Amino acid sequence: MNNPYIPEGAYLIASLLFVIGLKRLSSPRTARSGNTLAAIGMALALVGTFFLPAMAHFGWIVLAIVIGTVPGWLLAKKVKMTAMPQMVSLFNGMGGACALFISLGEWINSDSDESLGLILPMFFGIIFGAISFSGSLVAFGKLQGLISEKPLRWPLQKTINIVLCAIMVALATIAVRHCHCELHWIYLLAGAALVLGVLQVLPIGGADMPVVISVLNSCTGMAAAVTGFAMHNMAMIIAGVLVGAAGSFLTLLMCKAMNRSLLAVIFGSFGGGAQAGAAAAQGEKTQRETTAAEAAIMMGYARKVIIIPGYGLAVAQAQHLVHELEQMLEKRAVEVKYAIHPVAGRMPGHMNVLLAEADVPYPKLFDMDEINPEFDQADVALIIGANDVVNPAARNDATSPIYGMPILNADKAKNIIVIKRGKGAGFAGIENELFFDAKTRMLFGDAKKALQELVAEIRGL
Repeated sequence: MNNPYIPEGAYLIASLLFVIGLKRLSSPRTARSGNTLAAIGMALALVGTFFLPAMAHFGWIVLAIVIGTVPGWLLAKKVKMTAMPQMVSLFNGMGGACALFISLGEWINSDSDESLGLILPMFFGIIFGAISFSGSLVAFGKLQGLISEKPLRWPLQKTINIVLCAIMVALATIAVRHCHCELHWIYLLAGAALVLGVLQVLPIGGADMPVVISVLNSCTGMAAAVTGFAMHNMAMIIAGVLVGAAGSFLTLLMCKAMNRSLLAVIFGSFGGGAQAGAAAAQGEKTQRETTAAEAAIMMGYARKVIIIPGYGLAVAQAQHLVHELEQMLEKRAVEVKYAIHPVAGRMPGHMNVLLAEADVPYPKLFDMDEINPEFDQADVALIIGANDVVNPAARNDATSPIYGMPILNADKAKNIIVIKRGKGAGFAGIENELFFDAKTRMLFGDAKKALQELVAEIRGL
């Protein structure tokens, strides 16, 4: 059964499927087929691995595959769209854990005279895998509400991280010298990397979670790639490089969309002292409330409506209702488009995935650069559960923590309707001056209930 040509061929085809699948993931229109192609590639690589020379214990391997596949399949099928970001974090962490344990296993089973070219990938696999694993678990806890989304601070935070990195370098040096005689050094290195992952993510606030997910995804990819070098496994190298590179590019795009440097995200956080000043700056301004009936009339007799979805839409599971609202408006000859901000929601592409689940046509989804010039032509901008991504303070207030962040130009629309659960601030922890604009009307309440009322009112027009 052991034939070296079969796994090599399987890995080559799998790698091509990974590349094609990743390319197709770049567009909502082709994302599903891209995901399917990548999954087929992974299955092919897995089957090819059974034909590697010296493979044994097939029963145990199949059992492990079943143990991992069944819970993963069930969780992915049952997870709500609102919980998808934390599910992504959890699965990403499992990838880091795999790289960690594989690299540890390679270290334990390697010879004492291994070259530096093999030792270094093992070290990096342990370090990157451990950081990705523990960091992803913390991100999962923040997104799930098990840990406070607010940035957690402590004295000498950066100094502790620097000292921990120095300790890791020292442990790696000692581990090489004592190689296989005293394995506890390599275990201590893994433990230090796990602690570093926790300490790096705890101080990061919920507003920066989309970037954190991208960074950790990139870290998992790098861990898989270096582990592939340690194992001489071409499929792991290529898949890891693709994931690492894609995660890195996505991180840069997320930082650009938020006008934040990567260092500012990792070593800083949104909010803080500016919150009080921003709130005080509103003075005696008030938010003007409206009713579903008034909002329905405003949209039902409009020529053009731009819908801006946010995390509040996901929390309420109201994506199907917003699609129904869009269809009813179009029956009245109203032009309807969706404006998607890159960091809307809790992970990159969250709104695209949410609306795709409700079968909203892909051509109706427009990214920020495409839709922003059209807001001044819109009769109504309907904001559903979005906050920071439409806050004009990003343009007007140099003291604001989000100053310079590109936003959707909802304030340019002739009328603005905001569906919001309450008067609280967004993830950035600051007031949104758009909500005090004379053109803005607030429709307070759960997005699902508010949209149900809007649909009923428009149906009765």
